[in-house]
Amino acid sequence: MSEIAAWHFTGKTLRDGRPIPADGEWLIHDGPEVVMCETGLHASRRIIDALQYAPGPTVCRVTCRRIVDENKNDKLVCWERRIDWRIENSDELLRSFARKAALSVIHLWDAPAIVKQYLETGDESIRDAAWAAARDAAWAAARDAARDAAWAAAWDAAWAAAWAAARDAAWAAARAAAWAAAWAAKLSEFNILLEQMLMDEHERLRSLSA
Repeated sequence: MSEIAAWHFTGKTLRDGRPIPADGEWLIHDGPEVVMCETGLHASRRIIDALQYAPGPTVCRVTCRRIVDENKNDKLVCWERRIDWRIENSDELLRSFARKAALSVIHLWDAPAIVKQYLETGDESIRDAAWAAARDAAWAAARDAARDAAWAAAWDAAWAAAWAAARDAAWAAARAAAWAAAWAAKLSEFNILLEQMLMDEHERLRSLSA
């Protein structure tokens, strides 16, 4: 039976209210049919795509089989899914990712110093001030460059990433930062970055428990 590795985020329970299965345990859809976005078990091949659908900050590396449908690399739906390992309460890791994502495009706009300081340090005491400065600078720039589509696209990515990094909900911040970087090349870079950060954290946690 064909199997693929994918990514999936969970909240406190499955979307249907059932408890999250233990690592290594196969979860089997118990309905009569599997329909994309309606029924079945979902996951994404890329972590950057899985972020779009994250109901909470627990990230799971999963194996899927009996796949029924797949929307390019964005999302797939299957009959069976197994959590191979998970990282719970990944708020700080995702917040760090969001800041790195924002810094990777900060050269595309005239970021206020406090925004750059927050993104570089993660100093929570200046988060609100950084968000306010990013918001004001971004809207001013948007008004000045409203007719420049290429610049506006770059601004959208940079501002949204910085905005996302300052959000109260860390997992939502990372999701928004990734989602807002609309072009494929940048998304691919973000995907590689986040996957490596998660793999490194998994290895760190595994070594601690060994």
